[in-house]
Amino acid sequence: PTKPLRLVGDIGVRAFWGCYRALSEMAKAGRLDFVLVTIPSNFLAPLGRLLHRRYGVPFGIDYQDPWVNRWPGIDVPLSRAWASYRLAGLLEPWSVRDAALITGMAEGYVAGMLERNPDVARRSTLAYMPMGSAPEDYALVRDLRRQPFLFRPGDGHFHLIYAGALLPAGMVVLDAFLAGLRELRARSPGIAAKLCVHFVGTGSSPDDPQGYRVLPRAEAAGVADLVSEHPHRIGYVDTLSHLIRSDAILVLGSTERHYTPSKVFQAILSERPVFAMLHEASTAVSMIRDAGAGEVLTLTEEALPTPQAVASALRLLVEQPVTVAGSASRLAFDAYSARESTRLLADALDRAVGVKAAR
Repeated sequence: PTKPLRLVGDIGVRAFWGCYRALSEMAKAGRLDFVLVTIPSNFLAPLGRLLHRRYGVPFGIDYQDPWVNRWPGIDVPLSRAWASYRLAGLLEPWSVRDAALITGMAEGYVAGMLERNPDVARRSTLAYMPMGSAPEDYALVRDLRRQPFLFRPGDGHFHLIYAGALLPAGMVVLDAFLAGLRELRARSPGIAAKLCVHFVGTGSSPDDPQGYRVLPRAEAAGVADLVSEHPHRIGYVDTLSHLIRSDAILVLGSTERHYTPSKVFQAILSERPVFAMLHEASTAVSMIRDAGAGEVLTLTEEALPTPQAVASALRLLVEQPVTVAGSASRLAFDAYSARESTRLLADALDRAVGVKAAR
C-alpha cells in the first residue's frame, strides 16, 4: 500500500493556500461567478467567505457530511477527534456567515448547523439533493458481460455483497448484522450454509490488502466461515459487475440519523434484492420501500435490530428473494438520479445569485 510521508494529513489544510491563491487570481480576472465549497475537507470551508469578503464573489457550502458532529473519540481530552471537534465549533459559524447557498445530501446533514446559526437559515438559499447515480452506467456494464472475481454466480450459494466503506458510527450496525448471522446458523443451519456474505472496499485504507476490519469482527462473532472480505477497493466497473451479478445487496447504515448511504442508489439500479439495516430517520428507508427493492430493518441510536429479527429477515431473503422490476425501480429512483440532483443544484445556484430560472 501507498504510505506517503506528510506532516499534515488533512488535504484541506495542505491545499488551502494553493486553492485560495488560484481562486483569488480568477476573481481578480473576473472569471469567478460563484464559489461552492464541498465539505469534507472541512478546513476548506473558510475559503468561500474569505473570497467573498475580499472580492465580493457569492459563495455556498455543500455538506456531504455534518461538520460539527459528535464522532467517536471527541470526549477524549487532547485527542485528535477532541481538537477537531472544538476547532469545528469555532470555524463553522464564521465560515457559513454570509453564505448565499447551503446544500446537503438531505436536511439532516445541515439541520444542526442551521439551528446554531439561525441567521443563515433565514438568509441563505437552502437545497438538498442526494449523490445520485446514472442508470446509463449500469446498462454499459451489463453489455460488457464482465464476470465477478470474488464469487462465482450460479454455484449453488446465495451471494450477498456489501461494497464500500464502513463509517465509525456504522460498526455497531455491522456487529448487529453479524450477530444475526450467528443466530441464523443456530436456527437454520441449512440456510446459513448456503449464504455467502462478501465485503469489498471495507478496509482501513483504500489500497491496503491487509487492512481487514470486517473479518476480525466476524471471527469474534463466530461467523468467519460465512464471511469473506476484500479490504481494498476494486474499480468502479468491477464493483458494478459484482453488484449486478450478486443474488442480493447488503446496505448497512449508521446510528447517525442524517446518514443517507449512496450505496442505496447503486443497489436499486443494480436491480438486485436489497437487505438493508438503516436508521429509521434515513431518507434511504423510503427509497428502498418505494422502489419495492427489498427488506429494510430500521434502527435508532438506542435500539438496534435484534439477532432474531436479522436472522428471520435473512432467512426470508434467501428462501424468497424479491424480484426487482427494472421499470418500477427506475420510476421510484427518478427523484434520486444524478440527473435530478444536477437539476436541483443548478436551480439552487440560480436562486442563490438571483437568476430567475426559465420555465
